[in-house]
This record gives sequence, structure tokens and C-alpha cells, in this order.
Amino acid sequence: MFSRHHCTAVVSAAIVSGLLLGSAAFGQSEHHGHHHHAPAATGHQPADTPDDPRTRVVLPDELRLHMLANMRDHLLALQQIQEALADEEFSQAARIAEQRLGMTSLERHGAHVLGPFMPEAMRTTGTAMHRAASQFAVTANDASATGDLRPALTALARVTAQCVACHEAFRVQ
Repeated sequence: MFSRHHCTAVVSAAIVSGLLLGSAAFGQSEHHGHHHHAPAATGHQPADTPDDPRTRVVLPDELRLHMLANMRDHLLALQQIQEALADEEFSQAARIAEQRLGMTSLERHGAHVLGPFMPEAMRTTGTAMHRAASQFAVTANDASATGDLRPALTALARVTAQCVACHEAFRVQ
């Protein structure tokens, strides 16, 4: 069995390294020198710079700010989940995951408003992340009965893998 310190370090390193790979996707999008009009029907455009091959997703300013706030809340939720796992508060980790990242969080995050502006691949990746978070919640609850943290860590890695995939493929503007 892993020590609490070891588990915390492993979880933190995995999430931080995974999110750093794609963190620029949303951070760089806030730097723009001109305004964009509402997106085309698909809501996305090909990459416009050779050094950034990600698909540019053009959103109205209000929706862009809303989406970026959602992403920051997702990061905070991941941090709180890590803390709960480190403290062996598996039910708390499950609750955070389901309420803030899982399928039941879609309405809270305004998915019905944001979805039409996203390319299909972005919606698919987002839905996969929300499903993975709901699956993590089940696995984390199981850990409270089994005492085995490894399946929960594996399930949490599936959540962050979807975050990384989205940040690697898309940038919001």
C-alpha cells in the first residue's frame, strides 16, 4: 500500500504535468488585439498560426469568459479531489467530482449554451471528460469500501486525459 505522502505526490505530479501540456489552450486565448464576430455555424476555424496548430474556437466574449471560468473551476475541483484522496475522504472526492465535473454538472456549467459554439470533436471530448468524472466518482466511492486507492487514481487519470486532449486540440478565442 502506498503512503499518503506518496499518493499525494503521484496524483499531484500526474495532474500538473498533464495540464501543463495543454494549459496554454485557454490562457493564450485571452490575449487578443481585436474583436471577433459571432462564430460561423460550426463555431470554429482552422489554426491561423503555424506555431499553434490547434483549432481556434471563436466565442462571443461573454461565452468565452464563461468557458474560461468553467475551466478554472475544473482545475480547482481537481485540486480539491486530490486533497480529498490524500486525506482518504473518498466520498468527498466522489461528491466533488460528480457535482463539479460529472454528468450532473452540465447544466451548472451551461453546456446547452456553450455546446452549439463548439466543434463536434470538442463537444465529444468534453462529454468524455464529464463521463469519466462520473465514473471516477463511482470508483472513489468504491475505494472507501476496499481501501484500494489505485483504481480511483486510474479513473482520475482518465478525467485529466480528456482535459489534456481538449487543450491540445483547441484554443478559445
